[in-house]
Amino acid sequence: MEAQEGSQNEHLKLANKIFHLTHPDVEDIEKVSLKEEVLSAIKSNFMVSLYETLAGNGVLELDQALLDSMRQSIEDELKKLDEKIADAEENLGESEVREAHLAKSLFYIRIGDKDKALEQLKVTETKTVAVGQKMDLVFFTLQVGLFDMDFDLISRSIDKAKNLFEEGGDWERKNRLKVYEGLYCMSTRDFKKAASLFLDSISTFTTYELFPYDTFIFYTVLTSIISLDRVSLKQKVVDAPEILTVIGKIPYLSEFLNSLYDCQYKSFFSAFAGLTEQIKFDRYLHRHFRYYMREVRTVVYSQFLESYKSVTIEAMAKAFGVTVEFIDLELSRFIAAGKLHCKIDKVVGVLETNRPDAKNALYQATIKQGDFLLNRIQKLSRVIDL
Repeated sequence: MEAQEGSQNEHLKLANKIFHLTHPDVEDIEKVSLKEEVLSAIKSNFMVSLYETLAGNGVLELDQALLDSMRQSIEDELKKLDEKIADAEENLGESEVREAHLAKSLFYIRIGDKDKALEQLKVTETKTVAVGQKMDLVFFTLQVGLFDMDFDLISRSIDKAKNLFEEGGDWERKNRLKVYEGLYCMSTRDFKKAASLFLDSISTFTTYELFPYDTFIFYTVLTSIISLDRVSLKQKVVDAPEILTVIGKIPYLSEFLNSLYDCQYKSFFSAFAGLTEQIKFDRYLHRHFRYYMREVRTVVYSQFLESYKSVTIEAMAKAFGVTVEFIDLELSRFIAAGKLHCKIDKVVGVLETNRPDAKNALYQATIKQGDFLLNRIQKLSRVIDL
């Protein structure tokens, strides 16, 4: 993608650093520099609430003199902002009044005072007429929600943005919202919807305040692999020029994607192992780490078994470059969970696939729905008879 990259939101950068600083698996030597960077950001932005929280959790050491200094700086700055608002209301026009209120909103966001920031953004909205400017306020709210991973606030803000778009709204902001919603869906484990939204935004991506384009491609490939069928994956991901120009810059990702599509399962497992660290240390994906690992393995095992009516466990283990014991244990778990349609003949060491018949499944679903409808009709008839 040929585009001039913007810069990531400083608070979202800080949120990533705090996540790594508090992650139990991050090396202590790395945490030393992270602690300095986090403290530096807190000082420069007067983030009193965040400082108190991290100090209370033992992540940072409390310096009362620093705390008092930041509080005084906040008080001084708010006094100036209130004077500008008063001046604008007395001597200037509606546009200047809005800008003065917006400046106060952004200051509350800067210092990390979430409640006051949201309250002031609502005040600013009452001074705002243009739909585009109202949308920008929603994007600020979304960024506040993403800093705290407040999914309720994010969900409500996305719904609000969609309602605003019914009044109007430009193409660029609509595309930006898709990325925000995709990130929300991915963070709440709706990988299929996330993949769809990300793929829609590949050629129009401008949401650099959330993450760099490389990271966006990383998320797009990961969500697509467990969401798309083989044909769609080829068309929308494997052969996508926007992805091809970037994917080689991301460790293991190209091998991960292409070895899956090319059925090079040994290479796939190797790349898969390399990617696990990136997923584990991602602020949006880490809570779904185990789930994602299972889903990927379901995809790759299903793809392998689709080629055979029966295959020996030894042959499958060899294809994946693992031991017979490992693949036997893996398949047993996935079969028991209903993730794979096959059975293991332990006596001869053979896997027999048992693909569900689509027509039969549809017939069974129709029967169930018919039974449900009949039961509802019978209950309704009893009520009418009464």
